[in-house]
Amino acid sequence: MCLAIPVRVVEKGDDASAIVDLGGIRKEISLALVDGVEVGDYVILHVGYALSRLDPAEAERTLALFAQAAAAPEPEPT
Repeated sequence: MCLAIPVRVVEKGDDASAIVDLGGIRKEISLALVDGVEVGDYVILHVGYALSRLDPAEAERTLALFAQAAAAPEPEPT
């Protein structure tokens, strides 16, 4: 199974790189596969590469669902 997550671009590098933020965690990623990304944009991130730009409202909905899932109680063992 593969997981790609929405992240917000907080800095752009001199080349095809950027710093993104996900809940306070910052990571350098590659923008080589996506054109026109600017600071403040959301991108879909998979294994260090931005795959596409994402609508901010959709990114926020997805991040809210991830937070909700993380806060869900663990099921009782049977």
